[in-house]
Amino acid sequence: MKDNNFSIIASNKTKNSIEKTAKAIFTISALFAILAVFSITIYMFVSGTPAIFEVGLKEILFGRVWRPSGADPLYGIFYVILTSIVGTFLAIIIGVPIGVMTAIFLAETAPGPMAAIVKPAVELLAGIPSVIYGLLGVLILNPLLYKLELIIFKDSPNHQFTGGSNLLSAVLVLAIMILPTVINVSESAIRAVPKHYKSASLALGATHMQTIFKVILPSAKSGIMTAVVLGVGRAIGEAMAISLVAGNSANLPLPFNSVRFLTTAVVSEMSYAADTHKRVLFTIGLILFTFIIIINLVLNRIMKGGQKDGD
Repeated sequence: MKDNNFSIIASNKTKNSIEKTAKAIFTISALFAILAVFSITIYMFVSGTPAIFEVGLKEILFGRVWRPSGADPLYGIFYVILTSIVGTFLAIIIGVPIGVMTAIFLAETAPGPMAAIVKPAVELLAGIPSVIYGLLGVLILNPLLYKLELIIFKDSPNHQFTGGSNLLSAVLVLAIMILPTVINVSESAIRAVPKHYKSASLALGATHMQTIFKVILPSAKSGIMTAVVLGVGRAIGEAMAISLVAGNSANLPLPFNSVRFLTTAVVSEMSYAADTHKRVLFTIGLILFTFIIIINLVLNRIMKGGQKDGD
């Protein structure tokens, strides 16, 4: 009897030590994550603010000419900021509905053999490197859009032809790139909706489609919004693919204009920039970092508001 009591006590001590060790590991991991975010934030502000005092915040944010190597250097990024906002917004408008509908198809309506084909295809999309999307855009998308550009602006003497490297190409590539994230996260959210919600709706006489759009999707709204947040982060932070298909010129973000995003502005010039030019590129990185923070805060607030309404 004593041996049994001793083994129980020893077992409890072992469990307690494991629990304490696991708690310590989790705490250290959480602190490390917080420290990483805090360090990145401090570094971006320290590196990005000198150019603001040197050039002027108004000149950087609202200047419309980017000419850092001229005799009289100009560092205006207004068109670059506008391009990032417009391009990301259009990519989300195109990519999110397609992604959510695909997630509904996989989770609710897809026959087994069809789902067995579509699911691996989506996972393959997620594993393709960004540069491959850019190369496919250059080889396939740009020539097609250039043909369309020739047709639309055939009689326009003032249009500067881009060869298909324009805002529309960048938006389509971004929309395709965010699809795997939106599909996978949305599908997981839809599958996480309790099965009795669907059963109750069908039992009350609702059709399958009514149940999907009136019961399942509202219940999965939080997870779908998370997919949108991740999609926005992927779209606004992409650089390599966009630098290949967008044309990389600081112009007004019109569909057939060659444009430059915030990310491509940093990537394309950081290797040879120096002095004020380099400091302004760090400021662009700070502005991009600030945009991402603001977008995440706004979308998280919308998510929390939706959860309260649902409650």
